[in-house]
Amino acid sequence: MSLTLVVGNKNYSSWSLRAYLVMQLSGASYREQLEPLYAADSAARLASHSPSAKVPVLHSEHGSIWDSLAIAEYLAERFPEAQLWPRDPAARALARSVCAQMHSGFTALRSHMPMDMQRQQPLASVPAEVCAEIEQVCGLWQLCLQHPARSAGEFLFGAPSIADAFFAPVVSRLHSYGVALPAAAERYAASVRQWPAYQAWLAAAQQEAQLAASSV
Repeated sequence: MSLTLVVGNKNYSSWSLRAYLVMQLSGASYREQLEPLYAADSAARLASHSPSAKVPVLHSEHGSIWDSLAIAEYLAERFPEAQLWPRDPAARALARSVCAQMHSGFTALRSHMPMDMQRQQPLASVPAEVCAEIEQVCGLWQLCLQHPARSAGEFLFGAPSIADAFFAPVVSRLHSYGVALPAAAERYAASVRQWPAYQAWLAAAQQEAQLAASSV
């Protein structure tokens, strides 16, 4: 199987980070192609990969799959042995629900705290709607961490899964903007930040930012 994952700038592309983490969980062999998001020809280059003209995109033997959730579901089907979703049906249903909510919601958090893995500075003032969404995220994490069917482990359903991949950019945002979290939420966020796949992406993002700074 020939797979190519097209991603955007690693410092900023939260959607790409999700797809990358799921690819890593799948254990599949793949090639990565980075398309800069802010170049003069970015729009045309992205449009050449999919109708959405956005990243991530997974090119496969079955055609191109775009959107991080579609990519995650495709990989879960193609690599069932990787158990990308929790094995238990009830836990799996909850995992899908929280991923869908993350995928389509939390617009205030996304808008006021865009992913910037180089940033280490709080906002001067956090809007009330952002605080409400952060509280909601922490509530979802607690719901997963307390699920009776979850397996042993430090991630939302025990072992790392698609759910953790989908919340990883939020973990990055909360860390970058210095948001104080409840103890249980902070323990979970620390586990994501220590995830080797996340660490590899972070290192690449830092190198990318350093190269961009040196070229100015």
